[in-house]
Amino acid sequence: MELPVIIINFKDYETTTGKNALKIARMCDRVAKQTGASIALAVQAADIYKIAKAVKIPVLAQHIDSVSYGKHTGFILAESVKEAGAVGTILNHSEHQIAMDTLGKSIASAKRAGLLTVACADTAEKAAEVAGLSPDFVAVEPPELIGGDISVSTAKPELISETAARVRSVADIPLLCGAGVKTGADIKAALSLGARGFLLASGITEAKNPRKMLLGMVSGLK
Repeated sequence: MELPVIIINFKDYETTTGKNALKIARMCDRVAKQTGASIALAVQAADIYKIAKAVKIPVLAQHIDSVSYGKHTGFILAESVKEAGAVGTILNHSEHQIAMDTLGKSIASAKRAGLLTVACADTAEKAAEVAGLSPDFVAVEPPELIGGDISVSTAKPELISETAARVRSVADIPLLCGAGVKTGADIKAALSLGARGFLLASGITEAKNPRKMLLGMVSGLK
């Protein structure tokens, strides 16, 4: 994924499930082609195959498990995600947190399958710890701002700058941020604070006009 990147997390909204997911995915694909912006999608496991077949922009899983081939009913295997068309996965999102040792194993499983990893944290300190596990990207999101109307770059600008510095002190890993990001101005501000990309969701997926919202955010990348 080229930087700066906008990763749109589809979560499990009705607007981003099944046929609705495909509709929004195609819209995002068109916006990426029109603007030249780097846009990726994190979709439900059941939708990876059909969306990856329908769009040219990168598709990620929302989660994988730290398992290999074998007797693991109900788990998400990294290799199956890769074969379905995903190029990477989110891990340790605030809505699906896992223990640090499990996160390390999950990152290893993703690397084994050839998947990029976006590992999430809620504080600068935690982000530095996560960076020590060598994911491809670290994403910081304060849970209390997720889904809200106030951007992390407005409410907690110091979180972005401090996290960027702490992650850099551990490894050269790009920092993504999210939570409440809804405008091009939010994007531009976060980039100036050290972010290299964004993990977004409801600001686009639940918007009355998702295309208009995405275009507005993309404008902040320039």
